[in-house]
Amino acid sequence: MATKPALATVSIEKYVELLRQLPAEAFDDVPRIEEFALQNPVDPATLERFLCWDAQHYTRNLIDHTDLYDLMAICWDIGQISSIHNHRGQNCWMSVPIGTLRVQNYRVISENVAEHRCEIVPTDVIDMTAERPVGVNPDHPVHSVENRREFNERAVSLHIYSKPFDSCVVYSDEQGTCGEINLHFTTKYGERSPRPARH
Repeated sequence: MATKPALATVSIEKYVELLRQLPAEAFDDVPRIEEFALQNPVDPATLERFLCWDAQHYTRNLIDHTDLYDLMAICWDIGQISSIHNHRGQNCWMSVPIGTLRVQNYRVISENVAEHRCEIVPTDVIDMTAERPVGVNPDHPVHSVENRREFNERAVSLHIYSKPFDSCVVYSDEQGTCGEINLHFTTKYGERSPRPARH
């Protein structure tokens, strides 16, 4: 039986080096950075010092920060799921060096954050793996991410947010409500941050 060839990976240090060489306009081009992530899959072993696990909630771990972007690793235990959320009008790219994650996208029919009311409907579903990074569609950026129990393994995703942001809107499709929350890192550059992450 033929086996799948191993991905040719780069270290997280090399990934950061290459990311920092990209011009500012690259981060306005969703397909370009998606291709960058596809061409530069990260060696999971080099991520070890940035990984932090919590049985109750996924963790957000900052790896690199510039005026143009934040790069973070998010650690997902089996069964963990994010809130349905947006990215504050900024671009986002996700890759999964460890495990598999499911992205459920949504279309916003209406949204009034001041009154905490919204109407959203689910659209397409994408399973992300090391071979399939995803650029968030800026026209329909609302989504949730889940490490489904059926995948039966922990997962780590790398996220490039451009430009950096520290709050987002979360949604409930069942209740038709939405609201703004602040975002925090569980760790920064491999060191524990003072506040836990909630998203």
